[in-house]
Amino acid sequence: MALAARLWRVVPPRPWLPVGAASGRSRCGPRRLCGSEVVGNGGAFKRSLLLSALSYLGFETYQVISQAALVRAAATVFRVEEILEQADYLYESGETEKLYQLLTQYKESEDAELLWRLARASRDIAQLSGTSEEEKKLLVYEALEYAKRALEKNESSFAAHKWYAICISDVGDYEGIKAKIANAYTIKEHFEKAIELNPKDATSIHLMGIWSYTFAEMPWYQRRMANVLFAAPPSSTYEEALGYFHRAEQVDPNFYSKNLLLLGKTYLKLHNKKLAVFWLMKAKDHPAHTEEDKQVQTEAAQLLTGFSDKS
Repeated sequence: MALAARLWRVVPPRPWLPVGAASGRSRCGPRRLCGSEVVGNGGAFKRSLLLSALSYLGFETYQVISQAALVRAAATVFRVEEILEQADYLYESGETEKLYQLLTQYKESEDAELLWRLARASRDIAQLSGTSEEEKKLLVYEALEYAKRALEKNESSFAAHKWYAICISDVGDYEGIKAKIANAYTIKEHFEKAIELNPKDATSIHLMGIWSYTFAEMPWYQRRMANVLFAAPPSSTYEEALGYFHRAEQVDPNFYSKNLLLLGKTYLKLHNKKLAVFWLMKAKDHPAHTEEDKQVQTEAAQLLTGFSDKS
């Protein structure tokens, strides 16, 4: 009955009109549907009525589906935001294993923000001292895959560029010096893109410092190999590395113990003992929230002890 009522509103009945008696022409005029046309062509009328009904039902179905899709999309966005909040809390708390367990439940996600966090978590698990060499290698390649997918989903994400570059660098440890040098161009490109997209991200700036430091201290035999393999091999200086490390500190002071350590080590390379001691002390006294922080404290203390022994 409800459908019939709706159809009645959509396709109202037309008046039945009599046929002219003598001439056989309709008195209802050339633009109006006459009774003979309705009675004589009932099939066409039924088809018209059916098409109208289907059009109406199709429109209502479209509205229902559209509304349902919007509700599902809103629920998905809310759910992703909730997961990201949990992930960031666990990361800030140093709960590396719990974070990895949380995010791996959503490894098939299409969300770039979730995927780059999963790449970071996979890498962090690989860095733990209790991770075997076999597991570490698997996690390093797994992290690269997540970072690559994150970048594919959102090329405007500075974090996706950053973690893609980090993961490429990690994979290079398993693929030999030639691959590592070849990848250096790609790594630099993505670090620079990350900085361009977010100049206030101290970590991206710090990583460009590491890139510069690495190529500044490249052993002579690797440098020779690079010159043979590449027309213009990557190169840098300790001064360039120092500039990036200081810039990272200006953006976010004391944000990362390793940045403090590398400031001290770079000043050592430049033979500035006074400033080297200053930054190494800051690295040693930096609060240890992660296993890496503890490793930094140990290395800084050893370097400072070396100064004491030479005095």
